[in-house]
Amino acid sequence: MEEVAESSTDFLDFLGPDTSATVFTMLHDPADLARASAVSRSWRTFVIANQFSKMQCLRVCPEVSTFAAVEVSSSSGSKDHDVAGPSSCAEGEGLSRDHMVYMHLAHGLLAPYSDARNCITRSIGASSTDNFPEETIENTLEPIDRVEMRPSYWSSGGQRDPAVPEWLIYRLQADLCLVDEVKVQPFKAFFQYGDPIYSAKCIRFQMGYPTSPLQPETLVCDENKGQLIDDSNYVWTYTSPEFPMLQENVLQSFKLPHPVLCIGGVVKVELLGRVQKQAMDGLYYICVSHVQIVGKPVSQELEVAPHGKSVVMNYYPDPRRCSVARSDSSGDDGRSKWHGFASRFWHSGRARGIGGLNQGLLSRLFGAPLQFGGEDDVSDEEGELL
Repeated sequence: MEEVAESSTDFLDFLGPDTSATVFTMLHDPADLARASAVSRSWRTFVIANQFSKMQCLRVCPEVSTFAAVEVSSSSGSKDHDVAGPSSCAEGEGLSRDHMVYMHLAHGLLAPYSDARNCITRSIGASSTDNFPEETIENTLEPIDRVEMRPSYWSSGGQRDPAVPEWLIYRLQADLCLVDEVKVQPFKAFFQYGDPIYSAKCIRFQMGYPTSPLQPETLVCDENKGQLIDDSNYVWTYTSPEFPMLQENVLQSFKLPHPVLCIGGVVKVELLGRVQKQAMDGLYYICVSHVQIVGKPVSQELEVAPHGKSVVMNYYPDPRRCSVARSDSSGDDGRSKWHGFASRFWHSGRARGIGGLNQGLLSRLFGAPLQFGGEDDVSDEEGELL
C-alpha cells in the first residue's frame, strides 16, 4: 500500500511550487501548456493561478503588458470583465477567463506561418498632400506606380526646411497584428528632368490604437483628406528605431528588431528628413509609391478598446460578433480593387473622348476624372504633379 501511495504522489507536491513554476515556464508551446493543464484538477489550478499562458505571450511580445484587463463577450452581447483587482470569491473565475483568452492569444502569436502578407486594409490619412486627390495616400496601396505612363503616388506638400517630417497612417486587417517588416518605395518622378527620386532621409514606425473608434467618414477618400492624422487621436504602444532610407526607386525593406504586436491595428509611417528639392519651385518634397506592412493578423476573434488611460482586450468566442476587423478587411479590399479599376479607366485612351452628359454619369460611378492635356501641355502638367 505504501508503494501505491508513493507512486501516486503529485508531481507538484513532490517538487514544490517554486521548482514546479520553473518547470512550467519552460513550456513554450501553447499546446504543451494546454496538455499540462489537462492532467488533473490540481495542475490546471496551478497553471491558471500562475498565469503561465500570459507569460508565454509576454515572452514573445512584451507589448502584451499594455492590456489592463480582458473581456469575454457572450453570444448575447454581454461582457464578463474585470479591470480592478478581483474579490476573493471572483478571483478564480477571473483567472480562468484570463487563462482562456491568453491561451487563444498565445496560439495566434506562436503558431508558425509562412504566408506573411501585407496587412494594410485602409489608409487613414497623411500629414500633408500636395495635390489632392491626384496624389492621395490611397495611391500607396496600389501595386503599380504608373498606369498607361501616368504616375500613381503620394506626395507631401513642399517645404523650404528639409528637416520638416511627414507621416502616413494606415489601418490594418485586425486589431491585433504581428508585424515584423515594413516595405516602402520612394517615388521616381520620371516626368521631370533628371528623374529625381523624392525619398526621405530616415524612416520610423509607430503602432497603437485610436482613442475612439474609427468611423468611415473620418478616413481618407476621394472627397476627404482624412481627419485623424494628429497624434492626439492615438496611443502609440511601440516606436521603432530610425532606419536610413536609400534614395532609390526600389521597394526597400525595413526589418523590425523583433516581431511586434500592433495593439489597435493602426500604424504610423514617419518620414524624417527630405533629400530632394524640386527644381521648379525650390521646395523639398517626399513622395512614396508603395507601402506594405508585412505580418499576419493574430486573430479575428480578438479586439481592443480604450478603457480610461489603458486598453482592454475583448474576446469574441463567436467570430460573427467581432465588429471591426472582419467587416473592414473584406469591404476595403473590394474598395481598393474598385479604386484601381476606376484609375485605369480614367487613364485609358477611351476616357479621353468622353464628355457632356456621359462624362457626368461616369463621374458619379467612378469618381471625378483627371483632366487631360494635349501633347503641347506636358510642361504645365508636370508642374501640377508635385
